[in-house]
Amino acid sequence: MLADISNNYVDLFNVAKSQLPFMGYLMAALWGVNIVNWFLGSPLNFLGIYPRSLWGLVGIIFAPILHGNFNHLFFNSIPLFVLGMFLLMLGQKLFIGVTVILAVTEGLLVWLFGRKAIHIGASGVIAGYFGFILGLAYFYPTMISLILGFVTLYYFGSILLGIFPSSQLISWESHLAGLVCGVALAYVLWHYPNSELWLLSIF
Repeated sequence: MLADISNNYVDLFNVAKSQLPFMGYLMAALWGVNIVNWFLGSPLNFLGIYPRSLWGLVGIIFAPILHGNFNHLFFNSIPLFVLGMFLLMLGQKLFIGVTVILAVTEGLLVWLFGRKAIHIGASGVIAGYFGFILGLAYFYPTMISLILGFVTLYYFGSILLGIFPSSQLISWESHLAGLVCGVALAYVLWHYPNSELWLLSIF
């Protein structure tokens, strides 16, 4: 359970090593979908989140998978891989459950409150990972969770800058929603221990 996050570095290293193929398959699938989409002229981008429209609800499922161009996907891939591996150290079921919940909740917030534009990209989920890992460091302070939190903040602290409007081409709403949802999820799992059991039993 999260309250018993291991302080054994060797155990965590072995878990991380065993999860590398799983994360590798996910990243390969993500790149494969986008390369095909770009080759075809990006017809799948209409499946992004378009706030407060019925068809835009579909984007809650597909938006995290789709990216506008190579740079968009490349610069999302690095934090997605690293932060995803941090979560996989805590268990594959937890990683899947957290990812699904973050994608749905931050997507729904963007659909409800985002500006009228097509929102695509994994940055909302990445900001969710960021918030969740920092939340774990705060609510479950062990040596490992604190180290992961420090590394996350040190190397990916610029995610915090993304929650403010900066460009019409950047969905700051996704970043803000993801961050809020990540911290909130860590709080819920800490404050309501039974919710963690429910999460693991579902996924």
